[in-house]
Amino acid sequence: MTDTNPGTDVLRGEHLSKSFGAVRALDDINLRLGRGEVLALLGDNGAGKSTLMKILTGFHQPTSGTLHIDGEPVTLQSVMHARSLGIEPVYQDLALVDELSVFRNMFLQREITRGGALRILDDRAMRRAAASHLERMGVNVPSVDVEISKLSGGQRQAVAVARAVYSDARILLLDEPTAAMGVRESALILDVIRRLKEHSDVSVIIVAHNYAQVFDVCDRINLVQDGRITFDRPTRETSIQELTGLVVNEYRSASEAVTG
Repeated sequence: MTDTNPGTDVLRGEHLSKSFGAVRALDDINLRLGRGEVLALLGDNGAGKSTLMKILTGFHQPTSGTLHIDGEPVTLQSVMHARSLGIEPVYQDLALVDELSVFRNMFLQREITRGGALRILDDRAMRRAAASHLERMGVNVPSVDVEISKLSGGQRQAVAVARAVYSDARILLLDEPTAAMGVRESALILDVIRRLKEHSDVSVIIVAHNYAQVFDVCDRINLVQDGRITFDRPTRETSIQELTGLVVNEYRSASEAVTG
């Protein structure tokens, strides 16, 4: 069970708001993520999830409010600044290079080299390290030498998650990690997340639409509606039926507002 003491939170957002001109995308968001916790961030398209994720990755700065990392206030100046603090996003496009092998993608832009003044790539060391890390995370690929383009969607997503963890991520932000995947592929990704929970203290936020999958791996659920977090509860204390009811009520209210 995740400790709810604020002192154990690896990430906390207080009264976060974001406006784009006259449009208010986020309104007084209070978010917390415990160390080693897996948090689900649910909500309809346009609810504000993507804007919130971009604030957490340093892509946007909030119009108002404060972010805290390990209890200390921080202003994320850029995506690189966020990554230097251990915040690593994995988006749906994965940022993998199809023509490169699994091990080269694992070490993209941080390659291992050897030699003196004239450094050369140490493929043997990268192959060995990539294979070892993927095995520890339970990610099965035919070979670390195979091109990324030859892998299934689930395998590609798993490699992207493994690469983020290998880069010393402390906070992993997963954007719809099982989108457009079948049951088998989704199960592969959920198993990787489950292993992270069991064998590391990496904290995870999962942006998702599939409630059933959320209940399978997440410790706590936040529901974002119209730029606000309207629901924050441990997974064990709610149900798919309750969440569905909240969303149905939102649709009904929006429909009534439109029809007058």
